[in-house]
Amino acid sequence: MSVIQLENVVKTFGAVKAVNELSFHVKRGEITGFLGANGAGKTTTMKMLLGFIKPDSGRVLINEKDPAVAVTRKQIGYMPEIAYYYPYLKAYELLRFYGGLCGMTKKEIAVRSKMLITKVGLTGAENRELKTFSKGMLQRIGIAQALLHNPDVYILDEPFTGLDPLARIQFRDLLLEEKKAGKTILFSSHELSEAELICDNVVILKEGKAVWSGTTAEVAGDGTQNLERVFLKMLAADANEGEAI
Repeated sequence: MSVIQLENVVKTFGAVKAVNELSFHVKRGEITGFLGANGAGKTTTMKMLLGFIKPDSGRVLINEKDPAVAVTRKQIGYMPEIAYYYPYLKAYELLRFYGGLCGMTKKEIAVRSKMLITKVGLTGAENRELKTFSKGMLQRIGIAQALLHNPDVYILDEPFTGLDPLARIQFRDLLLEEKKAGKTILFSSHELSEAELICDNVVILKEGKAVWSGTTAEVAGDGTQNLERVFLKMLAADANEGEAI
């Protein structure tokens, strides 16, 4: 079953076609990397998947429902590329705030917060104000926030940015653990090596169009290519080229 569905999606801002006839599906229990250069349309697509903006045409569905509906949004965990958290809140306070917004009970928030603080590597910093956090630490609390209410679907915008090597390994293992639990994950990234390590599928976007879509096994092929080479080749090619990889 496809949990995330985009079918012939178009979104235009003035004269700029940010997303252009974009179609792809993500099945339950899969991790898909959503790749492209800056301005390719990744964040716009994610905003449509979250129901923040509507497509001009085409269909965007989460679990076969409109993501703009509150009951559908409740099934999504979202991590923005840049999050602006209240600087005088402590880590636990931030999670209590977001847990309340998601309709969690105090007990659920306490249990999930304690578990996630450990998993994202913030043990010992949970009672520090966020204004004292480094960029990497803020990224870690953002990850915890996205996973807090145990949603079915994760939409993560550049989650590896600012993470040190240890944090990347921890987060990679956490995503794989969530996948085993049946979660569906879509994340954008400029970290191609990370995407190649954990993704079942990748979608490469150029000027709002999917110029390549397939499994990571297809990317690896016979060992003569990798995701980085495919990515560079697709971005260098004209969008209307039908050249095989």
